[in-house]
Amino acid sequence: MAFTETIPLSTGGFTDIVDITGRVIEVVERSGVEDGLVTVFCPGSTGAVTTIEYEAGVLRDLRDAIERIVPSGLTYEHDKRWGDGNGFSHVRAALMKPSLTIPLIRGSLTLGTWQQIVFIDFDNRARQRSIIVHVVGE
Repeated sequence: MAFTETIPLSTGGFTDIVDITGRVIEVVERSGVEDGLVTVFCPGSTGAVTTIEYEAGVLRDLRDAIERIVPSGLTYEHDKRWGDGNGFSHVRAALMKPSLTIPLIRGSLTLGTWQQIVFIDFDNRARQRSIIVHVVGE
């Protein structure tokens, strides 16, 4: 059995980290699937889906680490071609990846005690996003 639903999401850009765990759990519950896999995917090239401990210190540390790895203040080739100033967001998203797959066992996502599912918006402006949740199993 397969079940797919889209979660609409408003984001602020600039490494906005949004906890979507509860919304993903709601989709899983509506799916009726007990055992299988849940894939959370964001179409587009300036966002990423991952797991993290959603705690203020960790969020700040992650934002700081991402800024050190892919600084927003540099000029990127993408910016030279398109002039939109978000080259850094495309590089960040490519490194972090747009999707996450989580095993579903007995109706529960196999997340660790402190793990939440987050969407990270790297773009240089606020956006409306659509997060796809695809549940496969029985």
